[in-house]
Amino acid sequence: MARRARSEMIEETTGKLVAAARDAFGRLGYAETSMDDLTAAAGLTRGALYHHFGDKRGLLRAVVTAMDAEIDARLNAVSATPDLWAGFVGRCRLYLETALDPEIQRIVLKDAPTFLGPDYLETSRHACHTSLTARLSMMMAKGVVHQGDAETLAHLINGALVDAALWIAEADDPTPRLANAIGNLDLLLSGLRVPDRK
Repeated sequence: MARRARSEMIEETTGKLVAAARDAFGRLGYAETSMDDLTAAAGLTRGALYHHFGDKRGLLRAVVTAMDAEIDARLNAVSATPDLWAGFVGRCRLYLETALDPEIQRIVLKDAPTFLGPDYLETSRHACHTSLTARLSMMMAKGVVHQGDAETLAHLINGALVDAALWIAEADDPTPRLANAIGNLDLLLSGLRVPDRK
């Protein structure tokens, strides 16, 4: 039998730890998750966690990075349409809808900002602002939205979406808040759009 490549073994080990941590953080929350229980669930030792992630915070960062990538892939899929405006609005709506997912609520919206601190928040915000700025710039260039400063608009829109997602996630029953937010999203964004020319 051929020996497995070291990179494959590392990928398997880190994958097990991230999966076990995601499950535990999603069910119990970061603060209530025991590293011993987490590593036992993965069939590994604390030493493996320390070796690959440094500490429990490093593991949380890896979980959040993986979840952010999944969310980005979903947002990109929704906005991949020839109708730039529909794709943009669909992306904003879907971001708000993710606040209904209990795992995203607990890990991404609550625990990540609390336990990873300002460095995580700044990195996350920067990625969102860069993506939104590019989309707004493209829509301005194509005459879909009014001319303005794309970067400033990206900050304004992202701030509104993040705040609304947190507001949705903190509710005992988030569904009515989501419906209210989506119902008012078009009103918020409508001033950007150039009216269709007949």
